[in-house]
Amino acid sequence: MNIPFLDNWRKRHGGTQAAALKEAVRTDPEGVAELLAECELLRARAGQCGLELDDSPGSLSALDQLPPIWRDDPEELPWVGNDAGLYLGTVLVRTVPGAEWDILAGGRPVVRLASGREIDVVAAGLDWAVSGSPELSEMYAESAESGPEVKAR
Repeated sequence: MNIPFLDNWRKRHGGTQAAALKEAVRTDPEGVAELLAECELLRARAGQCGLELDDSPGSLSALDQLPPIWRDDPEELPWVGNDAGLYLGTVLVRTVPGAEWDILAGGRPVVRLASGREIDVVAAGLDWAVSGSPELSEMYAESAESGPEVKAR
């Protein structure tokens, strides 16, 4: 993940990009959550199909129903998958109490549930983009079940 402001922080503090992102999550979790929520390519592809992504669990179900036109472009496929994972993570963090972003040692963003369970949302998004399985709504439902009740939106 190339995030310019993290590169600048890392240069000033002598850390790795993963360490910079982990520190940013610790010091500015809302800012990092907003950054990870952008999912620009996924939002654009969904918009082309008439779907506005509103960061709700229902939008995950709607995404699952889109025709997978990104599979026709091998260069776009991993980017849509990455965005789909970050979008799944965004919906989890915004609607499941206690869910929060965390960064693994290699710099991969995951969602940590209140139970301590880690959800590798990027891997789930890539699987979804490539094969359609597991569905994003299914991943959300499974993850939300393992935590407290879902926040109202």
